[in-house]
Amino acid sequence: MRQSPSRYASRIHPLSFVAIVSAAVLTECNGAFAHGIGGQDAAFVAGTRGPDLVPFMYLGAKHMVTGYDHLLFIFGVIFFLYRLHDVILYVTLFSIGHSITLLTGVLLHIDVNAYLVDAVIGLSVAYKAFDNLGGFKSVFGVQPDTRAAVAIFGLIHGFGLATKLQALRLNSNGLVPNMIGFNIGVELGQFIALAGMLVVMLLWRRTASFERSSVEANALILMAGFVLMEYQLTAYYFGMKA
Repeated sequence: MRQSPSRYASRIHPLSFVAIVSAAVLTECNGAFAHGIGGQDAAFVAGTRGPDLVPFMYLGAKHMVTGYDHLLFIFGVIFFLYRLHDVILYVTLFSIGHSITLLTGVLLHIDVNAYLVDAVIGLSVAYKAFDNLGGFKSVFGVQPDTRAAVAIFGLIHGFGLATKLQALRLNSNGLVPNMIGFNIGVELGQFIALAGMLVVMLLWRRTASFERSSVEANALILMAGFVLMEYQLTAYYFGMKA
C-alpha cells in the first residue's frame, strides 16, 4: 500500500505541495490564525435562527478547502498510496473520525482547548510526513499501524473543526440539522481538495523527478507540521499567562 522512499537527489518538482507548505509556514510565522470562521460567515452563523442546511454546507466546504492543516495531513496520507481503494479506505477512516468528534463536540458541548487541539493537528501533519520518510522504522525499528493512526488523528481533526464552531454563538434552534449540513459540506470540500491532490500526484508520479523530490517534499511537510504545532503551543502559553 505504501512504498517508502529510498535514495533521492536534491530538487523539488514544481507540481509538489511546496507552495501550500510554504504558505502555511509563512502564515503561521506571521501570526495568522488557522482557518477560523470569521467576518460575514461568523455574523451569518450568529444570526441564524432555525435550520439553514445549504448555507451551512457551504461553510463546511469552505472551511475544509481553506484549512491547510487538514489538507497537509490528507496530502501526507495519500502521498504513497497508489491504489484507489487504499485512498478510499484511508480517507474514509479519516472522515469517520472527524465526523464523530465534529458532531459530538458541538452537540454535546464538549469543551476542548482550541490551541491544544490545533497543536495536536500540527503534530499529526509532522507524524505523517515522518512516517512517509520511513522514520519510525529506521529510527525506532517499528512501523505503527497507519490505518489506526489516520483514524485517531481524524478524531482530533474533528475536535479542531468543532472548536471553530463552538467559538461562535450557535443558536440551539436548528442546531442538529445545521451541524449535519456543515459536516456534509466538510466532506464535499474534502472531496474537492482530494480530487485536486490526486490529479497533481498522478501527473507528478509520471515524471522522473518524483522519486528524487519526495523526500524533500515530505521534509517540508514535516517542518510545516512542527511550525503549526509550535505556533499553537505558543499561543496557548501566552493565553494562559494573560
